[in-house]
Amino acid sequence: MTANILVIGSGGREHALAWACARSPGVRMVWVAPGNGGMVSAATGESAAIAVASVATGDGAGMLRLCQDKAITLVVIGPEAPLAAGLADDLRGHGLTVFGPGADGAQLEASKAWAKQLMTQAGVPTAPGWVVTSRMEALELLHRLGRPLVVKADGLAAGKGVTVANTMAEAEAAVDQAFAGAFGRAGEQLVLEERLEGPEVSVLALCDGRDLVLLPPAQDHKRIGEGDTGPNTGGMGAYAPVPFLDQEALEHMHRAIFLPVLAAMQDQGIDYRGVIYAGMILTATGPTVIEFNCRFGDPECQCLLPLMEGNLAAVLQACALGQLAEAPTLGIPGSAASACVVAAAEGYPGPVRPGDPITDTGSASSGSMVFYAGVKRTATGQLQTDGGRILATVGLGDDMDQAFDQAYSRLSQIHYAGKTVRSDIGHQVRRR
Repeated sequence: MTANILVIGSGGREHALAWACARSPGVRMVWVAPGNGGMVSAATGESAAIAVASVATGDGAGMLRLCQDKAITLVVIGPEAPLAAGLADDLRGHGLTVFGPGADGAQLEASKAWAKQLMTQAGVPTAPGWVVTSRMEALELLHRLGRPLVVKADGLAAGKGVTVANTMAEAEAAVDQAFAGAFGRAGEQLVLEERLEGPEVSVLALCDGRDLVLLPPAQDHKRIGEGDTGPNTGGMGAYAPVPFLDQEALEHMHRAIFLPVLAAMQDQGIDYRGVIYAGMILTATGPTVIEFNCRFGDPECQCLLPLMEGNLAAVLQACALGQLAEAPTLGIPGSAASACVVAAAEGYPGPVRPGDPITDTGSASSGSMVFYAGVKRTATGQLQTDGGRILATVGLGDDMDQAFDQAYSRLSQIHYAGKTVRSDIGHQVRRR
């Protein structure tokens, strides 16, 4: 392929996608819109050029003009919000090749109630759940069952709309918060679910509407606090692959979860070309889905892509064209491990203070990289904080300990006021 690629989004996931596409054979230029001030840093060691264009994700007409002006041959949409709003549909309607589902397929993430119904239709194992549309209905259900439930905003809430309640009081407070408007329209309807016990894993599949291929499993860390405590975030770190999931387990997930969901969408006339992300709990009775997302996970994407060998851009293009069977293969070295640690702003996932200067005393290396998210660059070139999750460092190694040593060592070289980091990412697999 000879390609100019547009990656849509501004976070660490999009930085990782741009980095991986820029390293793919045959790629001339990668544009990122709207991008962020850290994406053109040499810290990622990209080979093809990466440039940022100031076009908002919600500006469909602006994105179309950008594609035309830059002779874009492949569009990769990162975040869920523009997918749910139908940006992929709009761009495809103008003849562009787009990796990312249309608005119909994006319901997989945009409505937890819709996804729940689809899983039931497909026979996919998932937690028992109830859809409620008012505070009174939700509290009545909690009191009738007499136990705390997982409380989920139905719509998109940037990864912060889920409360895994340990007590009835926590569940009631989560219900009150949602119906008081904490998540806007996303919380006007809730899904209440039974709690599941077991380790949580993320498995992502690249899909072309008919076929799909699974990427190595990853494990995300959602809670803000050490020991997996405190409120949920968009993700504070991840590692891959997951050592307690073997090839047989992945093949079971392929047959029992991904293929049935894809078939159920096909039955509804949905031509799904993008990522199907399954968040699962490995229960005593087998893997059980707790959520589907319609895009690459963040920070799973930052963790997975440096681990992968192969031409990612060509595979994404093949998915977008409905030609996955003809795509080159992606794989990982047999003993390789990848670790990702997120640095957030003080106060995250609540209100944060922007504008703190960022300094980096390190340099690019083959064993570590930096993917920027909530940052901006001033007119004088100073990088500053500008969001909740600021950046992620990724380390590669022959085992998990070596990978995490690389990630944390690289992170120790980056400084800003209020840097918030979990020191125990990967505690499940680290020996030291």
